[in-house]
Amino acid sequence: MNAVIYGTSTDPASLGDPDTVPQVNVVALLGGVGGAKLASGLAQLLPPERLTFVVNTADDFEHLGLHISPDLDTVMYTLAGLVNPETGWGVKDDTWNTLAMLAHYKAPTWFRLGDRDLATHLLRTQWLREGFSLNQVTQRLCSLLGVRQRVLPMSDAPVRTWVLTDEGEMAFQEYFVRRAWQPRVRAIRFEGIEQAQPTSAVMNALADADVILFGPSNPFVSLDPILALPEVRDILSAVRAPRVAISPIVAGQALKGPAAKMMHELNLEVSPVTVAAHYRDVLTGFVLDHRDAAYATTITAQMGICTLVTDIVMHDALARARLAREILQFALQQ
Repeated sequence: MNAVIYGTSTDPASLGDPDTVPQVNVVALLGGVGGAKLASGLAQLLPPERLTFVVNTADDFEHLGLHISPDLDTVMYTLAGLVNPETGWGVKDDTWNTLAMLAHYKAPTWFRLGDRDLATHLLRTQWLREGFSLNQVTQRLCSLLGVRQRVLPMSDAPVRTWVLTDEGEMAFQEYFVRRAWQPRVRAIRFEGIEQAQPTSAVMNALADADVILFGPSNPFVSLDPILALPEVRDILSAVRAPRVAISPIVAGQALKGPAAKMMHELNLEVSPVTVAAHYRDVLTGFVLDHRDAAYATTITAQMGICTLVTDIVMHDALARARLAREILQFALQQ
């Protein structure tokens, strides 16, 4: 079915009612705050055993001797109800005594580590040094946080994003946090991607999924690392499950972060069309905001991808559940 579908917001009281939601196994590829919000919306609708979140780990880095996994932590904290609602990352009501003492010692403080957040990094680093895999560590942390959905790192092997800019090549967190994504992007590469493999848990989840979603995450630095892993695109092309991406671009702007700026600097049109084209070989459906409705026909006609036009901005828990419900119903129509 190649069609443009327009979503509607129905009775808010029914949006999170499990009886109105198909009980299917959903796998979502995620990164960043937008991906975590989608995870939160899906978690309101489906039982934990129906949900698997495959999370980008190419943003991981080592800081002050600690292994930091920003995207994994954002998804875990969001699902646990611990995330800072103002930033979308970090732990709510955190304190900053350790950071203040680091500043006193003139140590680097550009990557903000809250006191409660620090506990996660300390334990992750300790368990990795004891020989546990990143997947095992993540499952242990999720269990202790009360997160019952499966949160899977994309790989146990280290993959690191490097950004080539007009000021030279930078590790991703240097570009993204320390430099506040101000240098102009020329190219992006993933160090270690050729040697990395998706975990068996990731591959099995994709093979068994009834619906596969691509979160409203940055295509170039949040989802491309997952898709660049050996065999991932092949299995996505081979599965019969509908595969639906949600645009991170609304009215020429990124919902959060540097996606729009990166598109412009890479000489790409800043629009949902660019995002859909980026994934076109593995998609059956694409979701874009009503403010970009004019692009829907182009995506459907030129790429053969079904489109859903609706409100994709997730302002609150109700909006997350409503969008997740519309996406699932749209996917299962394909």
